[in-house]
Amino acid sequence: MLVRTCLALALLIALPAIADEAKKTPTPKELLAKASPAEWRTPDPKNLVYMDLPQGRVILELAQDWSPEHAANIRTLIREHYFDGTQVIRVQDNFVTQWGDPDGDDKKKAKSLGTAKQTLPPEFTRKGGSYTFTPLPDGDVYAPEVGFSEGFPVARDTKAGEAWIAHCYGTVGVARDTGAETGNGSSLYAIIGQAPRNLDRNLAVAGKVLKGMDILSAYPRGGEPMGFYDAPSQRVTIRSVRLAADLPAAERTPIQVLRTDSKTFAALVEAKRNRRDDFYTRPAGKIDLCNINVPVRDPTKKP
Repeated sequence: MLVRTCLALALLIALPAIADEAKKTPTPKELLAKASPAEWRTPDPKNLVYMDLPQGRVILELAQDWSPEHAANIRTLIREHYFDGTQVIRVQDNFVTQWGDPDGDDKKKAKSLGTAKQTLPPEFTRKGGSYTFTPLPDGDVYAPEVGFSEGFPVARDTKAGEAWIAHCYGTVGVARDTGAETGNGSSLYAIIGQAPRNLDRNLAVAGKVLKGMDILSAYPRGGEPMGFYDAPSQRVTIRSVRLAADLPAAERTPIQVLRTDSKTFAALVEAKRNRRDDFYTRPAGKIDLCNINVPVRDPTKKP
């Protein structure tokens, strides 16, 4: 009788701890460890850009299906070595890091665009067409609906028949002058701060950073208005920019992106929306489009 009583008491003491453990959401590491190989995609080498800086390699993925003319023009600029020797010319705190020709405004000194086009159609939004779309369950103040398409954070208005890539952290956009057609991809920027969604549908999005945001976001901020550097010596010179498709397989950086239409991605989103552990005792129950990072990995390394 005494033994049974002790066992019952021990169980009662253990039950709250067991219940608390059951409430905990799985960590991203735990969820990704269970992801199947089919849930990862390898970006098309023709859309994979390697930008080599003194601090390391930044890898971008071009948004071919969302801004095809800009993607094509950027490929031309890359293959004609336009970006080699250009510089990081502007870093504005909580906003963007921008790179391109520092003499771009001076036509006498500006670097030649070669066979690349000087002007392009805006491509600020995508009209119609079919594309994969994984919607998020929560609302958005900038668009009727938001979600992901092949790894890109996307907003859309089905009544207006248009969709666009949102300006989230890591989004790569096309710098332009006042005219809507003045952006040609010769100067690009990456969002390094809180998502400036007011830029959506006002600039063309060229793609997103898959790897190297730690480099782009760590550069010293510029002292001039809009974060431009005070002196040429402050700029960072780009060593080279190449397309993965133009390099031998042995020289490519292995990289894969978690499919945003996969079960594991859905589980990651849900775990973040309702995170509960020893620290997070009150789940938010919602999540913002730009508060979701799409995981990337080196497929040659063990999880």
